[in-house]
Amino acid sequence: MDGVLNLLKPPGMTSHDVVAFVRRTLGVKKVGHTGTLDPGVAGVLPVCVGKATRLAEYIAGSDKAYRAEITFGVTTSTQDSFGEVLAEADAAHLTRGDVAYALTRFHGPIDQVPPMVSAVKVEGRRLYELAREGVEVERAPRRVTIHKLQLLDFRPGPRPVAYVDVVCSKGTYVRTLAHDLGQYLRVGAHLSYLVRTRSGGFALADAATLEELAAGQARLLPPAAALGGMPRLVITGAAADRLKHGVVPQVRVAEQDGETVALLDADGDLLALAEARGGRLKLLKVFA
Repeated sequence: MDGVLNLLKPPGMTSHDVVAFVRRTLGVKKVGHTGTLDPGVAGVLPVCVGKATRLAEYIAGSDKAYRAEITFGVTTSTQDSFGEVLAEADAAHLTRGDVAYALTRFHGPIDQVPPMVSAVKVEGRRLYELAREGVEVERAPRRVTIHKLQLLDFRPGPRPVAYVDVVCSKGTYVRTLAHDLGQYLRVGAHLSYLVRTRSGGFALADAATLEELAAGQARLLPPAAALGGMPRLVITGAAADRLKHGVVPQVRVAEQDGETVALLDADGDLLALAEARGGRLKLLKVFA
């Protein structure tokens, strides 16, 4: 049983809880998720099964999309609605135009300081472990890319609320984006709700619930579904047979050095991943 499940993680479960649920439901030991979703966050969580677990890093490294609710006038210790309130301000003067303009300041490559509740390691310790002990440490900013920030709706008042679509690179903290947006507008803000609508090529509209999985109604997608827009090369005949034994196909490729290429058989099944080197291929992983 090898492939990828596009699952809808409900709020209240950790990503590891979902993996454990899949193991129990399918009776398969080799299962892994493709990037942690906070317990309070719902949305797309691709889960790899069997040999496809070796592809998890490629989904985890892809762009993500979110629907975010941001509440202004309240700053919290966790940058979301689950933390302690640190500061409050009257944000009734904020307008839709103010927020729309502020969002343009966070588009493109930006630096983010990881929140203390993140899984980033500092001197061998997870930040969230330190946070639970009441310890706060200095964190180095990290460069991420915000590809899209679209203001969908704005609800004015003493605690205005903005609804925003976000498309971003791996490693982006939407809660930190909300916090930094509030700091920029000088009223404070926190992420009051979040749904992940896409992870790589896996969309919310196609995601199965855990109840559907338990009822046998969730589709196990082939491993190649995890590869998104990765360049693909079909290998047939004797070359495909040799590839199954780790023999590199002697073909020329146009991809740039370092770019990963998926090698498929005539039926579209994934045989291997290779890296382009000087117009040739260097095998990375063999799946056949």
